Amino acid sequence: MSKVRDYSKLAQDILDIIGADKIANVTRCATRLRLVLTEVPADAKERISQLPGVISVVINNGQFQIVIGTHVGEVYDAFAKLVNVDANSEIEEPKGSIINRIIATMSAVFAPFIYILAAAGILQGALILINLAFPAFSTTDTYRVFSFISWAPFTFLPIFIAITASKHFKVNMYIAVACAMALVSPDWAAMAAEIAGGQSLAFFGIPLSETTYTSSVLPPLILVWLLSYVEKGIEKILPSVVKPLFTPLLCLVIMVPVTILVLGPASSITATAIANGYNFLVSVAPPLAGAIIGGFWQVVVIFGVHWGVTPMVLANFEMYGRDSFQAFQTIAVVAQVGAVLGVFLKAKSKELKNVSLSAFITGIFGITEPAIYGVTLRFKKPFIYGCISGAIGAIVASFFQPYYFAYAGLPGLLTIVNGIDSSVPTSFIGIVIGCVIAIVGPVVLTQIFGFGETIEEDVKMSQEIDKDVSVPKTLVSHFISSPMEGEAIHLTEVPDEVFASGAMGSGIAIQPTDNKVHAPFDGVITSLFASKHAIGITSDEGVEVLIHVGLDTVNLEGKPFTCLVVQDQKVKKGDVLMEIDLAAIEKAGYSTITPIIVTNTLTYDSVEEEKLGAVCPDDAVLKIN
Repeated sequence: MSKVRDYSKLAQDILDIIGADKIANVTRCATRLRLVLTEVPADAKERISQLPGVISVVINNGQFQIVIGTHVGEVYDAFAKLVNVDANSEIEEPKGSIINRIIATMSAVFAPFIYILAAAGILQGALILINLAFPAFSTTDTYRVFSFISWAPFTFLPIFIAITASKHFKVNMYIAVACAMALVSPDWAAMAAEIAGGQSLAFFGIPLSETTYTSSVLPPLILVWLLSYVEKGIEKILPSVVKPLFTPLLCLVIMVPVTILVLGPASSITATAIANGYNFLVSVAPPLAGAIIGGFWQVVVIFGVHWGVTPMVLANFEMYGRDSFQAFQTIAVVAQVGAVLGVFLKAKSKELKNVSLSAFITGIFGITEPAIYGVTLRFKKPFIYGCISGAIGAIVASFFQPYYFAYAGLPGLLTIVNGIDSSVPTSFIGIVIGCVIAIVGPVVLTQIFGFGETIEEDVKMSQEIDKDVSVPKTLVSHFISSPMEGEAIHLTEVPDEVFASGAMGSGIAIQPTDNKVHAPFDGVITSLFASKHAIGITSDEGVEVLIHVGLDTVNLEGKPFTCLVVQDQKVKKGDVLMEIDLAAIEKAGYSTITPIIVTNTLTYDSVEEEKLGAVCPDDAVLKIN
C-alpha cells in the first residue's frame, strides 16, 4: 500500500468500522495491530483490508490482526488515544481455545519489546565480528562495557515480561515489576549458588531449589498471570483505606515465595522439556528439523502464531548458550527476502518494483510481513518458491551443525554473524550456504516460471494508450468531468498501491452510486479489453485518461460490464460508454471504487483535483495545466 502519513485518520477509520464497544483489548507487534473483539462485524475484515496503509487483515487465535507494516507503532499510538482499554476492562474477552489464548498471550507479552532484544542481539553480533578482526579487543574494558550492555535486556528479561504481561492481564504494573525484581535480585542469585554448591536452604522449613530467574520467560509470565487473581482477591477483602499499602505488600509476600518454591522449578522443567524435545529431533534427524522450520516457518508467521516458540528458544540459550532453531529460522526468513527480490527483478510494473524493493529492504532487517502480504502471498507462486528454497537451504545447512550463539530478536541477514563461534566452526559456514540457497533459489524459480503478475493487464493498457496516441496538443487548461455519479475521493485513498501511489499517473477516484460510465470529455476510445473492466479514452486536446471500474475486477471476466462503445469510436462528453452491475461486483467481493487516471501526466505541468465529495457527470473533477 501507499505510505500512510495520517495515522490518526487510519486509526479512526479502523475504530469507526469495528466500533469502540466491541474492543476488549489492543496490542501490537512489529507489523500488526492486534485487537481482541467481543464481536467481529460482518464486513469489518473486507472494509479494513481496503483502507490505505493496511496490507492485510488476518483473523486468528482470537485476534483481529491488522497487518500494517513498519508504521504500526504510529497507528497503534493513535489508536490507543482513541480507545481507553482500561475503561473496557470489565468486558469479557472471547476465550477461544487454550492454544489460541496461550499464543495470543505470547504475542501481547513479547511484541512490545522485541526490538530491544533485536538491538541487543545485533550488538552481540557486532562484538563477535570485532573480536574476530581484533582478538585483543575481547580483553579490553571497552569490550566489557559493550558486552554487559548487550546482555542486560536478557539478564533482566523478567522485568520486561512483568511490564507487558501486567497490561495484558490487567494487573498493577508496579506490583508485577516489584515481584520480577525480586526474582532477578543478586541476593537470590547468591542463595541459588549456595544451594548449587551443596548447602541446604529452606523457607519456613520448605527446601529451596537452585533455580535462577535471570533470562527466564515462563516463571515471571506465570507469576503475573496468577497475580491477576491474587490482586483482585486481596482488593475485594481489604478496606479501601489500607488498599494502597497492603495490596502490594501482600502480593509481594505471597507471589515471590510461591514462585521460587513452586512456579519457578515447575515452569523451568516444562521449558526445558520442550526445548529438549526439539533438540532431540535436531540430534536424531537434523535434515528433517531443517526442512520443517525452513519450509514452514513463514506459514506460521502468516497466522501470527510465531511468538509461541520464544520461550523454547530462550530456554535453549539459557541452558546451552546456543540454539539451532534460530539458525533454521533465519534461512526461512531469508528465503522470503529472496522471493521478493525475484519479483523485483521480474516485474514489469514500476509500482510493483517499488513495492518489492521496499519489502526487500524491510526483509533484510528480519521483518517479512510486508514481503509476504504485500508481494509473495499476493501472487502465491513467490511464497511457494520461498518455502521450497527455505527448506532446501535449511536441509543443506543442517549438515554443518548450524547454531546461533547470541539471541536474535528478528533473525535475518543482519544476524547471521550470531552463528559464529570457535566451538562449532562449521556453524557459520552452514548458515551462509543455507542463506545463499534461500536467496538464489526463489530468484531463479521466479525467472524461469514467472509469478503471475495480476496487474500486468493494467500495465499493458497504459502502454497501449502511450503507443497508439499522438503527442498531445499544447493547452492552457483543460477540465475532465466525472464519468460517474457518486463521491469523488483522493487517489491516495484508493486501497490499491498501483493507483494510490500515482505510478500509473495522477488523477482522482469515484465511489459510484449509479450504474453508468459517461465520457468525461469529447474524444476517442483508444483502449478496450476483453475483460471490459476499463476504458482508455483520449480527449480532442490529447489528454489520455484510463477509467478503471472497480479494483481487481479484471478477475470477473467482463460479466458485470456492458460496453456500449467500440475501439476508435468518437464520443461526446456525457455519452454513456458502459453500464455496470455494482451489486454484482460487490457481491463477488470486489471494491467498486473507480480510479480516473491521466496516464500521460508527465506531459503536463500539473494535474489537480477540481472537486471532491458528491459529483455527477456534469461536474469537473480534474484540471489539467
